Amino acid sequence: MHPAFSRFRRSSRQGDPHSAGDLCQEVPAVDAQDSNSFVMEIFSSRGDVASLAVIEGNRPIGLINRDIFLSQMSKPFHRELYDRKSCIAFMDKEPLVVDAGMSIEALTFKAVETGEKALIDGFIVTRDGCFAGLGSGLQLMGAVAEMQAEKNRQIMQSIEYASVIQRAMLRASRETLSARLPDAAMVWEPRDVVGGDFYHFAAFAHGWFGAVADCTGHGVPGAFMTLLASASLSQVLEKLGPSDPAALLAAVNRNVKGLLGQAQRAGEVPQSNDGLDAAFFWFDAIRSELHFAGARIALHILQPDADHFETIAGDRMGVGYVDSLVDYAWTPRVVALRPGSLLFVCTDGLIDQIGGARNISFGRRRALDLIVEHRAQAPAAICENLRRALSEWQGGQRRRDDVTLFCVRI
Repeated sequence: MHPAFSRFRRSSRQGDPHSAGDLCQEVPAVDAQDSNSFVMEIFSSRGDVASLAVIEGNRPIGLINRDIFLSQMSKPFHRELYDRKSCIAFMDKEPLVVDAGMSIEALTFKAVETGEKALIDGFIVTRDGCFAGLGSGLQLMGAVAEMQAEKNRQIMQSIEYASVIQRAMLRASRETLSARLPDAAMVWEPRDVVGGDFYHFAAFAHGWFGAVADCTGHGVPGAFMTLLASASLSQVLEKLGPSDPAALLAAVNRNVKGLLGQAQRAGEVPQSNDGLDAAFFWFDAIRSELHFAGARIALHILQPDADHFETIAGDRMGVGYVDSLVDYAWTPRVVALRPGSLLFVCTDGLIDQIGGARNISFGRRRALDLIVEHRAQAPAAICENLRRALSEWQGGQRRRDDVTLFCVRI
């Protein structure tokens, strides 16, 4: 038996691959002096060998692709012409050669640079410059897929835990709603596992404060913004109290701009351009008055004897963005409410959702008309009707954004 056959052993490495050496299969190799007839003998007897490394003094100098070699040798008179000649006649003189210690990431970049032949022919693995074996493109693709799957699993585990943290941030507000506003409903549906919408409710001796906000982005970036904005709101509430929503918006605006490096001085470059749209409202239970200030989010009020909603638009200035004026004063609004009035606030994930027969947005008017139609029902049932209508409208379309709905009967 030729010495090349004795060099063939299957690798028995176990576990996830981390380097080129983990993908190395100890397979036959041929010497530069070996003939093409000997190469034919190996390929004929070993159907599982896709490529053969050509070595010289135990150092690789080329690679012979099985399909190319057999195709060439099957041509008329090629056996007679080339059988006894050196196998270097049909070898690729510039194969991909990597050290066993090369990481899978680096190997992947090398394979891409080399082109498709690295995936078809495989690659030569060396240790200390000497031939160690071959790795296949299929193995490499499998290793990369497994690594990506593992990274995705780790990312998803992190996001799922982030969801626990984000929901914990909202827990106190949910408890306040349950205890202080039994005739209220809140729907909070992140587009992804975590989201960029948040809400805040707090009870006081003579009323309650509420906020619904839509931060830049969704998913993980949006969730980070909700933590920052919610913490800022809690801070200014403690300092200023709940009764002036416009002053609270202004204070949150200054805080967010400062925290994100968006309060520009002459010659400074902003570090980001993130912020939030928000509706802040304070209900004075003694006077039955609602104090409202909005940053690009509207408040909708349906009085008991009205047949349509009154909409109080928010100011067109966002909170915290680079172009949000640091000293901007939001417009305070005060509305007297009669018992039985319905309040409704939503983020644009509801009204901007594309769907329906014509692939258009759900729209504010459609949402408000649906509430008017079901005004006699409890807020929880009203919100459930909205959720169902949105789902039917969305159909096969992808959810565009996070969705938050708040409805309460005074």
